Amino acid sequence: MPQRSVIPDSFKFAAEGRSLAGKVVLADLPRLADLLVERAGELVYRLDGEVSADRKSRLRLSVSGNLMLQCQRCLGAMEWPLRLEVLFELVRPGQEIPDDELEEDAYDAIEAVPDMDVLALVEDEIVLAVPIAPRHESCDAPRREGGSIKESPFSALAGLRKKGGAS
Repeated sequence: MPQRSVIPDSFKFAAEGRSLAGKVVLADLPRLADLLVERAGELVYRLDGEVSADRKSRLRLSVSGNLMLQCQRCLGAMEWPLRLEVLFELVRPGQEIPDDELEEDAYDAIEAVPDMDVLALVEDEIVLAVPIAPRHESCDAPRREGGSIKESPFSALAGLRKKGGAS
């Protein structure tokens, strides 16, 4: 069981400009397990507290490392470099997040719960960052052994269209 990093007071963490950095072993991230081909390895993270020019408390999270995902085209393993940089604006527990903040793309608003679990936050952001259908830039779809490539029915239509246009 990994040792959990907890921030008792997120607003104080941000106001004091504190930082927290560490490594997380992929095997310790259970919600990420189904997305990975291989659970060996680790990711590096850093969380920095800050106060914006308009006096709003924020947390800046960066995560980097490599994940082994399954290509959805060829079904083979593929290395996917994770480079994540997220800015969070802290909102007091129970306080409603204004609509204009929900539409803001520069940062995400999150509730500053007491004893914020940093590894849970890191895992949440990784799960959101992983592509839905990861694919190699170029690879072939798997074929049955000894099977031939099945011609698409649309290729026959394309041939008819070319013949009709040449008349």
